[in-house]
Amino acid sequence: MSTCQAPPGSPCRTTADKVALKYHTARFQLVPALRSELHVATPAVRHPGSAWQALPVRRVAAPAVPMEVRLGYARVSSRTQEIQSQLGALEVSQVHRLFKECISTRVRERPEMKAALAAAREYRSLGAKVTLVVHEMKRLGRGALELLKVAEELRDAGIELEFLTGPLAGKHDPAGHGAALFAFFAAMAESERDHIRDKTLEGQETARTKGKAIGGVKVSDGDMLATALRLRDDEHLSLREIASRLVIRTGRKRGRHPSPATVMRMLREHDEQSAAAPLEPAR
Repeated sequence: MSTCQAPPGSPCRTTADKVALKYHTARFQLVPALRSELHVATPAVRHPGSAWQALPVRRVAAPAVPMEVRLGYARVSSRTQEIQSQLGALEVSQVHRLFKECISTRVRERPEMKAALAAAREYRSLGAKVTLVVHEMKRLGRGALELLKVAEELRDAGIELEFLTGPLAGKHDPAGHGAALFAFFAAMAESERDHIRDKTLEGQETARTKGKAIGGVKVSDGDMLATALRLRDDEHLSLREIASRLVIRTGRKRGRHPSPATVMRMLREHDEQSAAAPLEPAR
């Protein structure tokens, strides 16, 4: 009863503003059996009969949260790889919690990385400073796009990143001087996107020069081309109308109509080959 702050007329406080000798709740008074047989004395700490006054409220202290929470993350791609060196280095760096997993970087969803980021955001919501500690940069991801994704999550949540080894070893604060690292990740990602696009276009161009079809299995043949040319040149039909008259004869799409884009590509390639072919001398 040390936290009792009852108003007048309540269980241990009388209408005369005194501490009651015994409890007198409404339930006790309304039930005759309880009123006559049940007597619950007011605790001595309340000093029955004296003037009623509120006792100090006992405040429950909130759970202590460290000023800085360090979360360690370790990863290997296969079970044949050794992970103990990463774990040892992270423990030496005095991390509070450790997340580890054996998973390839090709897998988009990494459960332990997801759990580490969720824990980091939870600690941040409690007002703690949070640092994600990794042995080296490639443990976060090998591609720049993947690194950028993780970096953006850390930056949005205000979580610092620390590498224990490598050329970028040290702590990086996304809101301070470490913002340059996150900008570096973004630049790397943009460079990788450009590189992938250039290599894709280069490969397509090389395939075209070798006569290979781009964009899937070729569905056209000589008969289809001849029919398409007749429908275009003689009947002057649109690409959509021509496509509705043609039928694919082979492959998984057998029995279906080609798309207007396929018809356009087929006719365009024919026209380009015809224009490039040397003219036969007149006889």
